[in-house]
Amino acid sequence: RMPEHRLHPRYWPTWLLYGLLRAVVYLPYAGQRWLGAGLGTILRIASSRRRHIAKLNIARCLPELDARAQRILARKHFHALGLSFLETADAYWMPRKRLHALVELSGLENLEAALALQRGLLLLTAHFTTLEIGGAFIRFEVPRLRAVYRPNRNALLDALIKRGREHVAERAIPRHEVRDILKSLKDHIPVWYAPDQGYRGAQSAMISFFGHPAPTTTATSRLARASGAPVLPFFAARLPGNRGYRLWIEPMLADFPSDDPIADTERLHRVLEQQIRRAPEQYLWSHDRFKIVPRD
Repeated sequence: RMPEHRLHPRYWPTWLLYGLLRAVVYLPYAGQRWLGAGLGTILRIASSRRRHIAKLNIARCLPELDARAQRILARKHFHALGLSFLETADAYWMPRKRLHALVELSGLENLEAALALQRGLLLLTAHFTTLEIGGAFIRFEVPRLRAVYRPNRNALLDALIKRGREHVAERAIPRHEVRDILKSLKDHIPVWYAPDQGYRGAQSAMISFFGHPAPTTTATSRLARASGAPVLPFFAARLPGNRGYRLWIEPMLADFPSDDPIADTERLHRVLEQQIRRAPEQYLWSHDRFKIVPRD
C-alpha cells in the first residue's frame, strides 16, 4: 500500500528514480546496456563503501585470481550492477512479448517435471544482478507464481517494489511472513525465493561460502520439509554483446531436505558457487555477505 504522505518532499528522489526507470523501458536494448554500464561506473566511483565490500568479497571468495584480475572483475561487477537497475524496470514494465524475445531457455524439462508432481515448488535463485529479470523469465513458464521479497525501510520504494514484483508474480510475500509462504506451497503454488544474503536470526547458521563462514538462513530446508515441496534451482545470466539472457533451470534437488538443515544449506551453497563461477561478475559482490564474521 502506498504511504499516506507519498508526495512528501522526502519521497521526491524516489519518484524521480521511478520516472526515469519507467522511461528506460522504451529505449532499445543496446542503448540500455550502454546506459547501464555507465550507471555502474558512477556507482563504483560514488560509493567507496560498496567498492570496498566488493573488493574484499572477491579477494576472499576467488583467491585464485591475481590482484589485476580481481580489479577487473570488480569493475565488471559494477557495470553489471548498473545494468540491474535498468533490467528491474524491464522485468516490471517491458511488454511481455518483447521481454520474452530476450531469453534463451535451458532445462525446461526440469521445471515441467517438478510442476507435474503438483506438490508446490520452491524456485530457488540467488542475488545475482539479474535477479529481477530472472524472475520475470521464469514467470513465462509457470501458470502461477508468488515471490518472496525483503521489505524496504523507504515506505514508498517498498510499495513500488511490491507493485513491480506483482507485475511479475501474482503476489509478493514479505520474507518474514513464513505462514504465507508455507500456505502458498501447500496450495501447490510455486514460490520464487532467494535466501542467499547475510542473515542472523533464529533459523540462521554459519555456513561455508567459498570456504569462509557466512551467516545464512537455513529456512530453505525447513520450508521444504514443512511443505513437502521440491526445490528447483534456477539462475539467469547475461549473454555477451546484446544477445540477451540465458535462463538455466537445474534439476530438482534429489533427497532434499535431509534431517540436517545445516548440511542442506551447505549443499545449496555448493550449487550457488558453481553458478557464480559461470558468470562471476554478475553476482552481487557489493553486498556485505560476511558482515558479522570476524576479520581473518
